[in-house]
Amino acid sequence: MARRRQVYEGKAKILFEGPEPGTLVQYFKDDATAFNAQKKGTITGKGVLNNRISEYLMTRLSEIGVPNHFIRRLNMREQLIREVEIIPLEVVVRNVAAGSLSKRLGIEEGTRLPRSIIEFYYKNDQLGDPMVSEEHITCFGWASTQDIDDIVALTLRVNDFLSGLFLGVGITLVDFKLEFGRLWENEDMRIVLADEISPDNCRLWDAKTGEKMDKDRFRRDLGQVEEAYQEVARRLGILPEAGVRDLKGPETVQ
Repeated sequence: MARRRQVYEGKAKILFEGPEPGTLVQYFKDDATAFNAQKKGTITGKGVLNNRISEYLMTRLSEIGVPNHFIRRLNMREQLIREVEIIPLEVVVRNVAAGSLSKRLGIEEGTRLPRSIIEFYYKNDQLGDPMVSEEHITCFGWASTQDIDDIVALTLRVNDFLSGLFLGVGITLVDFKLEFGRLWENEDMRIVLADEISPDNCRLWDAKTGEKMDKDRFRRDLGQVEEAYQEVARRLGILPEAGVRDLKGPETVQ
């Protein structure tokens, strides 16, 4: 494995310098965290599955004209991505009441919302990723009004497309988190989808039974976490041919 410099490590992924300027290599770990890293564990094979699932979903979104940072998958745990300036916001889309929305507002989990809701959270682990308004975002310079308009428009397109795609394989897209970045090409800048889309940052329920098929199985100690991730990949038709096996991570240069 070629030696390359690590530029960032998050809870679920590591970013390394890419082979060409303006690119990064995104490595998917099996590490799992919940409740702002208060709960930690390992989901065997999660990195392999999330790499494949995110590759598939990002590729499908590219086909309908949603710009994103994905270039191509390199191996079972790594993908090549464009380097972007991450906007420090987590954009959450809610189609069905669950999680913190149910707790905050006392809405029974599983209640279908009259319309999809978009929420913004300031991306800061030390502060617990607090919810913020558009006023906060523009006041503190995290994004401009035009940036927010672009983010909302892209988010709604992603929600419409993914809701239909998942429903087609018997899965309800309850809610999910997106991140966006600024992609600079010479003097031009455009907002693009970044990070990943996987059972790590989506709530996915079986459309018939309501069974959870995402990281809530880890959060709530429901068991069969690996099997749930595998079932999502199986329904999407992308379970790795050789099955889920471990792959040694790249050697890091400090």
